[in-house]
Amino acid sequence: MAGAIIENMSTRKLCIVGGILLVFQVIAFLVGGLIAPSPTTAVPYMSVKCIDVRKNHHKTKWLMPWGPNHCKKLKDFDEAVSRQIEANDIVFAVHIPLPSKEMSPWFQFMLFIMQLDIAFKMDNDLKENAEITLDVSLAYRDNMFDDWEEIAHAIEIRKLKCTFGSPKTVESEGRHYDCDFLPFMEIGSVAHKYYLINIRLPVNDRKGINVGIGEIKDIRLVGIHQNGGFTKVWFAMKTFLTPSILIIMVWYWRRITLMTRAPVLLEKVIFALGISMTFINIPVEWFSIGFDWTWMLLFGDIRQGIFYAMLLSFWIIFCGEHMMDQNERNRLSGYWKQVGPIAVGSFCLFIFDMCERGVQLKNPFYSIWTTEVGTELAMAFIIVAGICLCLYFLFLCFMVFQVFRNISGKQSSLPFFFKARRLHYEGLIFRFKFLMLITLACAAMTVIFFIVSQVFFFYWKWGDITIQVNSAFFTGIYGMWNLYVFALMFLYAPSHKNYGDDQSNGDLGVNSGEELQLTTTITHVDGPTEVYKLARKEAQE
Repeated sequence: MAGAIIENMSTRKLCIVGGILLVFQVIAFLVGGLIAPSPTTAVPYMSVKCIDVRKNHHKTKWLMPWGPNHCKKLKDFDEAVSRQIEANDIVFAVHIPLPSKEMSPWFQFMLFIMQLDIAFKMDNDLKENAEITLDVSLAYRDNMFDDWEEIAHAIEIRKLKCTFGSPKTVESEGRHYDCDFLPFMEIGSVAHKYYLINIRLPVNDRKGINVGIGEIKDIRLVGIHQNGGFTKVWFAMKTFLTPSILIIMVWYWRRITLMTRAPVLLEKVIFALGISMTFINIPVEWFSIGFDWTWMLLFGDIRQGIFYAMLLSFWIIFCGEHMMDQNERNRLSGYWKQVGPIAVGSFCLFIFDMCERGVQLKNPFYSIWTTEVGTELAMAFIIVAGICLCLYFLFLCFMVFQVFRNISGKQSSLPFFFKARRLHYEGLIFRFKFLMLITLACAAMTVIFFIVSQVFFFYWKWGDITIQVNSAFFTGIYGMWNLYVFALMFLYAPSHKNYGDDQSNGDLGVNSGEELQLTTTITHVDGPTEVYKLARKEAQE
């Protein structure tokens, strides 16, 4: 009777914990949807054509598109031809931000893409597979009256991919090509108020530099940065969640160290998952408000990569440890076939990221997409990553199905148990199913988040209420990962309760002082748990 009461209380507590976590999950989505603005903002910039007739052009002077010291401007290239101004003396200048505005460290990063307005002309046609050479410079200042300080200078080559929808005849002259956007620049911090970009298109007929690129009319840039309001909400969530996960981690590991046995594999993996979640949570981004840390984007990618690798590994081990068959799985080496590819894939992802954002620490204009080999490699990586993600999700669903099937098979033995003991095992199996469904839901939401964040960018509006869907997904999924880790450590922490000596030989059928746990492979001082014994016995039969 006492065993039945204990199991009913345990199940009721589990439902209460699930309800509380669901409430916090909804709050996490609402914080992003109702409080935070859109995660990013895109700002279009039109370059201004400036005249620079000096020698050693960019070494001594920066050309401003507007303001008290603005450059001498050209309306178009027809004016340049009439005034006999050479192409090498024309500079495309872009000031960031637009007039009467300032950049802020809360913007976190700046990403720029370029669009070229190229007109068709019979005597200056765009060649197939043409490449454009850019002589680009970036500078900053924090006061409108200070001198510009150079951040970076580089000679970059971009491959033009353009189409022309009309016949190439004299009547079509002046019409513009439809050209793809070009990756231009990415900076991992916005530590200064004003930025200036000077772009030159050097022409050298003998070397074939910028020959056969058509008649370029204008250069447009689109700048993308994180919204300051979203950054503040994001930092606040990190600051709140960091101590929450740290406290549950300390409590969880303390419960394990009080046991008379060594920690088992599943407990170690859960603790490692908590460490990786804490690594993401620690709000080191607060320092980026006062320091020019351009490596924060790369550091963020590394933190996310560690967590993703740990999460994928945990899902495999979690399902394997609950398989309830005859195989011995309480060793990491037993999962080398599943965990090995995750480690290799994570290492490849790290190398890929270092080749992109690692190089951008020195040259913000660099992009792996600028070369044909780099583009093919990047596209291949994205396609393979998508395929692997889908295959992994299907494999995870299959493992979950196997676990449910095995558990259902074991339930056939439960009617032969005494009532209290049967309720005990039914409670354990209920918790298995509960946590497996949460795991499956977490995996599904991760896939949905990946697709939505890569493809869609929208909001919903009902009357005066606007819900930022992208912001809701960012904060909601981030909160979900934290709640998932919190729930695992809370529910899988070893219990030190026992049924007492008066029940040790009763209908519950467990030893006095035996710790009741959720996992099937926890080994006590005097042997495996009853559930694991049951699984082994059934498998042998």
